[in-house]
Amino acid sequence: MEKEVEYSSANGDGGDESEWKKVALMRVYVEGQDPAAKEVDNFMIRRFLRARDLDIEKASTMFLKYLKWRKEAVPNGFISDEEVQNELDQKKMFLQGYDKQGRPIGVVFGGKHYSAKRQLDEFKRFVVYVLDKMCSRMPSGQEKFIAIADVQGWGYSNCDIRAYLAALEIMQNYYPERLGKVFLIHVPYLFMKAWKIVYPFIDNNTKKKFVFVDDKNLKSTLLADIDENQLPDIYGGKLKLVPIDA
Repeated sequence: MEKEVEYSSANGDGGDESEWKKVALMRVYVEGQDPAAKEVDNFMIRRFLRARDLDIEKASTMFLKYLKWRKEAVPNGFISDEEVQNELDQKKMFLQGYDKQGRPIGVVFGGKHYSAKRQLDEFKRFVVYVLDKMCSRMPSGQEKFIAIADVQGWGYSNCDIRAYLAALEIMQNYYPERLGKVFLIHVPYLFMKAWKIVYPFIDNNTKKKFVFVDDKNLKSTLLADIDENQLPDIYGGKLKLVPIDA
């Protein structure tokens, strides 16, 4: 009966009835394969379904892979600050208010990431740490976050294709339908060489979520999605940057 209540209440959020019926069918299947599936809500199952164009078989395969990955990658249920201290010390990731749709905002500084200073396993943990933090800040009824990716000053020492692809894999495979939009700002010409390498690995739905912003239109573009009192002061808003581990 509890599942029926959850199903009917979830039905009111904008998803159509046929979609929720597929959620119910997928739930029965994945719970039979892995009891851990009983701990997730219908919205998570729906995100995996949507990521696979409502194909129950493909979505179930993706979701069961996620459950297996989560047990291995996050055995304690969360990533502690101590497990990613080297990444945190670089002060390259901030959590910053909410946009006009209520989506939490992340600000990442690509010029503060150095391939020579990172250990790949720790970096992967850091990606999970960041994504979990973003998701935990979502208000009720919101499932997505947005990001401002500031690559001012980015150069060869910041280029780290292995790390970029690792982050992309984690986000696309284990946090589907969580990304709302990424504003790429202060983009130097050199960065586009790395972008051309990474771009083919981005799925088609995600590609549409990356927006390159000209410097001359920076404030107006950001203000179209983010109120001034939620926008970082360094971009003309009124909010001080808040480190992700604050």
